[in-house]
Amino acid sequence: MAPMPRGGTVAVTGSAGFIGGWVVRQLLDKGYRVRACVRDANDESKTTFLKAMPGYASGRLTLHSADLDEAGCFDEIFKGCQGVAHLSHVSTYDDLDYVKMVCDHVINSVNLSESVNRVIVTSSIAAVISEQDIQELVRRPVLYEDRYPDELNPKRLPERGQGYSMGKVLAERAFAEAAEASGRWDAITCCPGDNVGPIQSTHQKNFGPWQHNIETMLLGKYTQNVIGAYRPWFTVDVRDVAEAHIRMLESVNVENGQRFIAWSTETRNVEDICASIDRLLPELGFAGAELIDPFPEKVRAKEAKFRAIWGGCELRNDRIREALGMEFRTLDVSIRDCVESLIAVAKVEPVRRPGY
Repeated sequence: MAPMPRGGTVAVTGSAGFIGGWVVRQLLDKGYRVRACVRDANDESKTTFLKAMPGYASGRLTLHSADLDEAGCFDEIFKGCQGVAHLSHVSTYDDLDYVKMVCDHVINSVNLSESVNRVIVTSSIAAVISEQDIQELVRRPVLYEDRYPDELNPKRLPERGQGYSMGKVLAERAFAEAAEASGRWDAITCCPGDNVGPIQSTHQKNFGPWQHNIETMLLGKYTQNVIGAYRPWFTVDVRDVAEAHIRMLESVNVENGQRFIAWSTETRNVEDICASIDRLLPELGFAGAELIDPFPEKVRAKEAKFRAIWGGCELRNDRIREALGMEFRTLDVSIRDCVESLIAVAKVEPVRRPGY
């Protein structure tokens, strides 16, 4: 299908979110018209930062209330749009029938629009790497776009913590299949890594584990990574993820059903993330933080094994670099900008050494 016309109109679901807010800002910066979809456009705690963007004052950015659970919520919003960036989270990923229902709501509105020709679906690296049996990472250690978790594992179930990964895979396929059936629009998937970078609104520090983890570091205590026992952070800057979404909307080098992993391939253990704060911002006088390991003793006993398995994984981002010409910020830049935004935007007060 055709890419987005430059300066066209894009609907962004999940616009109040960490990634969604940056997609909105960067679309405006590139001259697009944006229809920002949020659950409640009157919730000032989540929409004030959007209304402060210059595009809102001019009318190039408009805000729209849309509850994903309600069929038809996007019908009027999508009409006249050429592109949709679908970043919204559902209320739960543990009920796959519910996840499919929400996908159908969005898909039906795309079909009814008769104007949308491309949808970017935000998935996750969980849809690439989240395994019920960690030994699967030993058997298949190259983490790239065509890798999926072992879906034949009988223990891969929502009630065993795999709902998020399963829901994301379901959504990817639902949109690609619907787009193919329509013959009029295409669906491209973005699988972001662990998003790090600056928040734009106070509420964003609590939604998404990575910026919240950095907040807890600043406050003096943080936990070992529990998203994959002892897994290092597989990072990407949130601004690069937003840029990837826009390039996917614009590109002539993508096809329906393709998925692209958006990560820098840079990895760092959570302990080293915390230590990076003082190195990057010595003026802050950051006093450091206590690491809490929440795992039971039987898991702690396997820490070296888990770290070795994760360390043996090979992260790849060849496809997104080659098809979209993407380059990625360093993790140091992302950490620095995240810390400064937590202090400046969310008024987080770090623990400091005496004299600071």
